[in-house]
Amino acid sequence: MEVKFKDVNYTYDKVNYEKKEVLKDINITFADGKITGIVGASGAGKTTMLELIDALLLPSTGSIQVGKFVIEKKKNIKNINELRFQVGLVFQSPEEQMFENSVRDELEMGLKFYHYKLDKKEERVLDALKMVGLDSSYLDKNPQKLSQGEKRKIAIASILMINPNVLMLDEPTIGLDPESKQSLIKLLRILKNRFHKTILIASHDTDFLLSIVDDVVVLHRKKIVMQGNKYDVFKETKQLKQYGIKAPHIIEFSNIVLNKKNVRLGYRDEIKDLMKDIYRHVK
Repeated sequence: MEVKFKDVNYTYDKVNYEKKEVLKDINITFADGKITGIVGASGAGKTTMLELIDALLLPSTGSIQVGKFVIEKKKNIKNINELRFQVGLVFQSPEEQMFENSVRDELEMGLKFYHYKLDKKEERVLDALKMVGLDSSYLDKNPQKLSQGEKRKIAIASILMINPNVLMLDEPTIGLDPESKQSLIKLLRILKNRFHKTILIASHDTDFLLSIVDDVVVLHRKKIVMQGNKYDVFKETKQLKQYGIKAPHIIEFSNIVLNKKNVRLGYRDEIKDLMKDIYRHVK
């Protein structure tokens, strides 16, 4: 499902009635079936962009088209629950989307809210847990008493239960150990390649993004300042630094080798592929 921003601006009113502009003149299309990373320093508007797509916020001006749905401030969104059934957002703080006292009830909650009828509900619950690397021993546990990493996995599983066409994740690697990150990467690849999901990931973790995304969008001072293929964006390490963004370590290393040794290793997603390139150039 394609997501298209057209002349979108967003300003929110603070408690003291001062207005703060968060996004300005946003025009971008997130391609159907691709994984896109959204990066930027804290306060750049990454989370706001995701919440606009889910209609948790409405644009001050402009419009956002998500498949057949059009999100505008002055226009009521028809079947907003249907939109949110198609667009799943995993919050940065998983506690914000947890309300039940057991993992089982938490995972089933979305099905009940959207009146989703499912013959094999138990099987769906177990499949969702399995996809995030958990098992049936978690079903009766209180999600609020789990570790931060486990909470994040449950939050992702709860969104997978409703099988949205667009999956959005806000800082998904916070609290995850390296093994869990690899499991998440594997899961996202399956969702993209096998199920053709459109996936948007807002994250400071550029190493994680390099390993999984197709494209990257850079936000700085309310605007999109860079966008394109991940290698084309991430290789501009000096420019990214000006925007408060640290380039992936693999990209930084490849640039150092090119600048100091005049050896072009190319840009790789994973360290093991980079090592193969290094061995090829060892004399």
